[in-house]
Amino acid sequence: MQIVIHSKRQALAEDFEKIATERLKRLERFKVQIERIDLTVTHEANPRQGKASHRVLISTHGAGPLIRAQSSGFNDLAAFDEAAERIELQLRKLHERSKSIRHESLRDRLTN
Repeated sequence: MQIVIHSKRQALAEDFEKIATERLKRLERFKVQIERIDLTVTHEANPRQGKASHRVLISTHGAGPLIRAQSSGFNDLAAFDEAAERIELQLRKLHERSKSIRHESLRDRLTN
């Protein structure tokens, strides 16, 4: 899985890239086919946007479905954490739906 980080109108924190790649690599456990994850971080210069000045958009590309999550926060790490939780929830739902669940009764098992 390839992780591409884009930064618009700001310089990212030194450890942001390391934290983001570690957190996004954990998404491989859901067995959803993802080839690339695009992470876009935008900073709004307007001072009135104080609590929501940093926006993070995470989108996945691959053989599986297109999944997007967007979040805003007071800094880039807070916004990233919220967006990562949202995308993890969507991937968990897809993973649960893909499981094969056999609805058979005990009587069917005993007769076979």
